[in-house]
Amino acid sequence: MKITSRYFVLLILLALMIVACQKSQGSSASSVVGDYFKALVAKDANQAVNLSCTAWEEQAQLDADTFAINPATAENVQCKTAGEDGDATLVSCTGKLVLDYNGEKQEIDLADRTYRVVQEGGEWRMCGYK
Repeated sequence: MKITSRYFVLLILLALMIVACQKSQGSSASSVVGDYFKALVAKDANQAVNLSCTAWEEQAQLDADTFAINPATAENVQCKTAGEDGDATLVSCTGKLVLDYNGEKQEIDLADRTYRVVQEGGEWRMCGYK
């Protein structure tokens, strides 16, 4: 009986370690920025807002409204961590978003800005740019 209870405890500890590792391998600061852009292009305002920090939610909704009325595509979007700024992680991206305003293409070069990502509620959240 002692051996069985030891194995049970070890099994529980192993399961907890696996869950902890999976959570730490979840979304990263850079992937949240990429996911934010994907949500905009997909016209998914709820997802864009959910990926945003509280302070950025209003701007995320404005961004989503802009993308909702215009066809848009994302081209070669790749993001990576670029440093830290206080409590924020900085993310740089390459690629572009292309919006179609009644046949006139407007390109947004993602490399023109450095994006700020913060931990909020235990999750990485897009929180603006500089």
